[in-house]
Amino acid sequence: MTDAAPRRGRGRPARTESAAGPATRDRILDAAREEFSARGYDKTSVRGIAKAAGVDSALVHHYFGTKEQVFEAAVEGAMAPALAAPEAIVDGPLDDVGERLTRFFLGVWENPTSRTPLLAIVRSAVNNDTAAAVFRRLVAAQLMRRIAARLDAPDAELRTELAAAQLVGVAMLRYLIRIEPLASADVERVVAGVAPVVQGHLTNP
Repeated sequence: MTDAAPRRGRGRPARTESAAGPATRDRILDAAREEFSARGYDKTSVRGIAKAAGVDSALVHHYFGTKEQVFEAAVEGAMAPALAAPEAIVDGPLDDVGERLTRFFLGVWENPTSRTPLLAIVRSAVNNDTAAAVFRRLVAAQLMRRIAARLDAPDAELRTELAAAQLVGVAMLRYLIRIEPLASADVERVVAGVAPVVQGHLTNP
């Protein structure tokens, strides 16, 4: 008679699950983005994410912790192209940083691959305070503070937040709410109209 398999502690994934590695983690993140996109933050549960990913709920907790932490990881991955602006955009001359930043930001939204998860994140952030706090924290920490550090002004953080508000607002109206004629306007026309305003927020006296 063989010995029974040892019982695992409550809330801890089985050895075969925890050893699944990056592929399983990525599958959970993909499922989380789909769930947050379809249901929003409030109606999405860790159990639902686990079911969509084909894993046990304990494995989701093992990798990410709480639902808020799952959401943050999903947001960070989805927004990585928009947040990780190349040094040439952030560190170049300040006299045209508004155009560089606007062109880069809208370029990310124009790409269908990056736009789909971004829309899911923004929808959740609009309707839930926790999701909104995660969204604000990532935008502030990973992009705007890099620009604020270069501005020679006492209100540098406010200036960059106003610039961010301009860009995020345009993105929401164009890609999420789809207000016409903005939604169908040529992206170069949008850049031409928005970039001077972003530049003004950052460098005007």
